[in-house]
Amino acid sequence: MKGKVRVILVTDGDRVAQKTVESIASSLGLRCISASGGNPTPISGEEIVRLLKTVPYDPVLVMFDDRGEEHKGVGETALEYVASHPDIEVLGAVAVASNTTGIAGVEADVCVCGNGEIVNTSVDKNGEAQNKRGKPVVTGDTVDVLNEVDVPVIVGVGDIGKMDRADDIRKGSPITRKAIEEILKRSGINYGEQAQGRKRY
Repeated sequence: MKGKVRVILVTDGDRVAQKTVESIASSLGLRCISASGGNPTPISGEEIVRLLKTVPYDPVLVMFDDRGEEHKGVGETALEYVASHPDIEVLGAVAVASNTTGIAGVEADVCVCGNGEIVNTSVDKNGEAQNKRGKPVVTGDTVDVLNEVDVPVIVGVGDIGKMDRADDIRKGSPITRKAIEEILKRSGINYGEQAQGRKRY
């Protein structure tokens, strides 16, 4: 691919999240780096960038996971490398809430709660809206690093593919899908074009 590769960062990569992200990528006509799935992230940021440069078209969904690590783990280290790379254009990030303690969290532009509503408040791991004042803040084991890189749009969600079954893959994972669609819309991308067979080079 010529030019920068456009990516959406997803701060979750366990088995359920990976299947969910792969399914959404397929349904929206996006690409997905399946090798980035894992709990924790099994490959380095350098390897992810190398794989990104081989995709036939973009945008590309990339997963990162710290497996509950309170401090900067392999997922956040890989995310920081990818997001800071000169050949990568970050469109946005899906910030996934978890129960990890001792973390600062990241401010989100909006969140998608478990009923599918886009809200201007925080959500927890189950996708429940938290009635807190100020901008929504998402706390999760792989989100703090988003404060250190340039991410134009951050959309918060609960645990991908779960959220008390509200995001079940058998339902089309509507919460995570809406979060990704929100990033694409705010980026001005006609994300159906690849699904119709038109590739970007």
